[in-house]
Amino acid sequence: MDAYIFDSLRTVRGKGNDKGSLIGITPTALLVECLTALKERNNLDTTQVEDLIVGCVTQVMDQGANIAKTAAQQSGYGNHLSGATVNRFCGSGLEAVNQVAAYVKAGFKDLAIGGGVENMSRVKMASDGGAMAADPSVALPGHFVPQGISADLIASKYGFSRDALDSFAATSHQRAAEAEKNGRFNRSRISVKDVNNFVVLDKDENIRPTTTTESLAQLKPSFAQLGSIAGFDAVAIDRYPEVEFIQHVHHPGNSSAIVDGAALTLVGSKSAGEALGLKPLARIRSAAVSGTEPTIMLLGPVPATQAALKKAGMSKDDVDLYEVNEAFAVVPLYFMEQMDIPHEKVNVNGGAIAMGHPLGATGCMLLGTVLDELERRNLQTGLITLCIGGGMGIATIIERV
Repeated sequence: MDAYIFDSLRTVRGKGNDKGSLIGITPTALLVECLTALKERNNLDTTQVEDLIVGCVTQVMDQGANIAKTAAQQSGYGNHLSGATVNRFCGSGLEAVNQVAAYVKAGFKDLAIGGGVENMSRVKMASDGGAMAADPSVALPGHFVPQGISADLIASKYGFSRDALDSFAATSHQRAAEAEKNGRFNRSRISVKDVNNFVVLDKDENIRPTTTTESLAQLKPSFAQLGSIAGFDAVAIDRYPEVEFIQHVHHPGNSSAIVDGAALTLVGSKSAGEALGLKPLARIRSAAVSGTEPTIMLLGPVPATQAALKKAGMSKDDVDLYEVNEAFAVVPLYFMEQMDIPHEKVNVNGGAIAMGHPLGATGCMLLGTVLDELERRNLQTGLITLCIGGGMGIATIIERV
């Protein structure tokens, strides 16, 4: 049985700090805005929606206690709607959609919603703690280093220069600004309103159209002191002794921005869509996850993509457009080099460096972004992939119908 996408939408992204426009909006409210928009856009009979699966990384405070069920309860969909919250770190939003699709393909559910949320201005990244980094009995044998050190390790090991990273980052902003100017996000992006129904944000807050390689060159590396003073460079080199020293080349301008946002995708069977008058936009053709060595950590999109392509019986050239999450500039650069895929097919409307990476929501956001662009260009197939903390990758292939 096929799993069809009937709709996919996201909120605007707000800067994830004390000055961000969405700091006053709870993550539950962000999800409810998306649920309401799904209902209104599709004249949806909500009694037929069987489940809500939501990705969320930092599941404490406003995002604790199963935020999926909290949002389901607040949505007005009905008390029948159950909810589950999942955490595959940065891949959580895509993982949630994949889980919904798997339920549909197995025949266990006919119609459900998957997606994600993260309000990083209200719930700070890493505020949930965890043994992977904090417990010496886990961190030491695992050669744990922070993700920024991993990104710089990849750049050092595989020869990506600071100039190449900054050039990619500038292009991300330029592409996002061009997409914003031409309304390419308008179909699946919704504004966020406050409790009084006033719009508090109607566009992505982080895009900087004037960003250039030259302006980015003025920024100082973010992880040099962490590497030397905290000793993480030594940990990375102990694991990868062929690397003589770590070149610290990542900074706020060529790394993903911290932002707030939510996204949801409505997935179901063909029969459920026909019964409710829903038009399928695409089907989920395959999905895969992979594990990678945890110190270098961020190489997962390559094996995950290879696995998803193999499961679909496809080659890389069968994919029209790719969305590779820009956690750090080196991630898509490494992906394009290893997979031999031109930049013209990757992140054509910019990415997380320009628009931000609301951890639990990003995977679902990228799915909607590539689907809209496939429709705009009248192309067929898109692949979404993200690197994931701890050494993982996730990939999903969608095909328009």
